[in-house]
Amino acid sequence: MFYFTLFFQYASQYLKTRLTYRVDTVIEILSDFLSQAINLIFILVVFGHTQLLGGWNREEIIFIYGFFLIPYALFSAFFNIWDFNERYIVKGEMDRVLTRPVHSLFQIIMERMELESLFGVVTGFVVMAYAGAKLGLTFEWFDVLIFILMVIGGMLIYGGIFISIATIGFWSDSRTDIMPTMYNISNYGRYPVDIYHKVIRFVLTWILPFAFVGVYPASYFLQKQEWYGYAFLTPIMGIVFFGISIFLWNTGVKKYRGAGN
Repeated sequence: MFYFTLFFQYASQYLKTRLTYRVDTVIEILSDFLSQAINLIFILVVFGHTQLLGGWNREEIIFIYGFFLIPYALFSAFFNIWDFNERYIVKGEMDRVLTRPVHSLFQIIMERMELESLFGVVTGFVVMAYAGAKLGLTFEWFDVLIFILMVIGGMLIYGGIFISIATIGFWSDSRTDIMPTMYNISNYGRYPVDIYHKVIRFVLTWILPFAFVGVYPASYFLQKQEWYGYAFLTPIMGIVFFGISIFLWNTGVKKYRGAGN
């Protein structure tokens, strides 16, 4: 309950800050929409030259992309730790965080939240609704619960992977380019894995399971029964990878030597 209350206090202060610079906030939201639109246009351009992509038609790919946007938006809003190494390790802000009686990861997540990224959830639903209508998809009442579990699972997978990468800073206080590279790799998860080489497919499933953020859970709602086993693994993979990241974080904090020379 303490952390729940603290979250709303952080969120309240964040919104006050962002509303002070309304134009900047609007520009950021519009830039996010533009980025999502460009990705959607890319899909349309690809299907301007082919009818199927690895056995998937245009509307199915668009539906997968729409689903992907939702857990990705939640991740972007609450796990914005791409600059953790430089800001908290190299510049020494981790020392400040550790003086407070609140878990260090929770503080950093709250300090780096970007709630405007949640507008990506709206975009995701709109894209899914469009593609679902074109495909004539039907849903049962329990699909809502399954959808929520899979979205949370996808968000935890993203969070777990990037938190794990951030913990490298506890052992190596030098700047690293791994985080931007991983962001680029994560984009592969928005497309069906069977269009890739089997090695890449294995990596996106079991090593860096970004496929569980997009194509695998979306395949359940697309009624692709051959992918159901992977789809229902999504919440489990989320718990496993996020659990690993918390373990690495807690271990790394114990190894942290502090700022200074």
